[in-house]
Amino acid sequence: MNRNRSSLEPLPLDPAGADFHTEIHRIRARGPLAVIELPGGVPAWSVIDADLLRTLFTDPRVSKDAGRHWPAMHTGEIPQDWVMWPWVAVSNLLTAYGDDHRRLRKLVAPAFTHRRTESLRPRIEGITADLLNALAATPADEQVDLRERFATALPIRVIGELMGVPAELSASLRTYADGTLDTTLTPEQSQANFAGLYTTLHELLDYKRRNPGDDLTTVLMSTHDEDGSKLSEQELGDTLLLIIVAGHETTANLLDHAVHALLTHPEQRAAALSGQLAWTDIIEETLRWEPPIAHMPMRFALEDIDLPGGYRIEKGDAILAGLAGAGRDPKVHPGNPDDFDPTRPAKDHLAFGHGVHHCLGAPLARLEATVALPALFARFPEMRLATTDHLDNVPSLVTNGHRTLPVVL
Repeated sequence: MNRNRSSLEPLPLDPAGADFHTEIHRIRARGPLAVIELPGGVPAWSVIDADLLRTLFTDPRVSKDAGRHWPAMHTGEIPQDWVMWPWVAVSNLLTAYGDDHRRLRKLVAPAFTHRRTESLRPRIEGITADLLNALAATPADEQVDLRERFATALPIRVIGELMGVPAELSASLRTYADGTLDTTLTPEQSQANFAGLYTTLHELLDYKRRNPGDDLTTVLMSTHDEDGSKLSEQELGDTLLLIIVAGHETTANLLDHAVHALLTHPEQRAAALSGQLAWTDIIEETLRWEPPIAHMPMRFALEDIDLPGGYRIEKGDAILAGLAGAGRDPKVHPGNPDDFDPTRPAKDHLAFGHGVHHCLGAPLARLEATVALPALFARFPEMRLATTDHLDNVPSLVTNGHRTLPVVL
């Protein structure tokens, strides 16, 4: 791994993700990319420059397939109990490259058509109303955790209904899905979580084979059962894993940060409530300012890649996409990249990726936020944070959200 001018030691990333933006400022002080250290002492390039990330996202010399293109997986450097193993060992859209990715995307994309996504609007509105009614029963001046009871509760119910998850599997699926994002787990905890997750996914598949319905799991299983191109059993389970994890955590973080931003920026909140500020502008600025995924694992160089400034990403090097850094790139947002400002004319971000790996579920996340946020603030226009203390992040260097969001409604 050629570090360019770096006789500098790799920058270790905090597995708990306690302070993403301070870490990103340290990376940016070294340049548009820098060598960092992941849990377990695993080296990788962190790329936080927006233009460079877009270039690498579309560069055919960069793969997401660790099994084929990350030599460290085959030399014993990356053990199977590595806490980030689930990010590199699965077989789905997240880790596919080239023809494999095109095949998988062609099979999965019909489950995320505009028509299917938009058809969910009435149900999202209904779930939102249910959650708001439950919150309204809270005694006056009693604080509630809006992260748990709204920001997470909404996408959990939406993705559960979308996937046809029975009630008896919902809690365990959420627990194991959250565990895949926790980069503070010990090797033993990580392996146990991964095993439990796959047991539960197979229970879901068995249930849906006995009880098919009008849901995405049945759609994907039908695709799997067709002659010709199909999802393998491994790809089917890993695709469900991706949809369930990404389908609830990213939207929960988007809602969490949007609410927190408005509660800490009263002028922007007043403008939103008066109709002077569009909710779509708030949503896109939140995605730029605090993207749901801070660091997206992993990409791998198929050959040496020379970059401006004398940097060289060598064949086999791992690459971490610094989405939170790209959102605050001062070249893209000069003057005030760290400010939450929904009135800024351009809110360029890479929160949902770019190129062939752009997130298929992005329209659903935006739809949920477009429905949920105005309904929440209309119902509780005097809502305020219950504490002025710093809010801890969820324990992950990947996902970006608060552990709790205590408010008084």
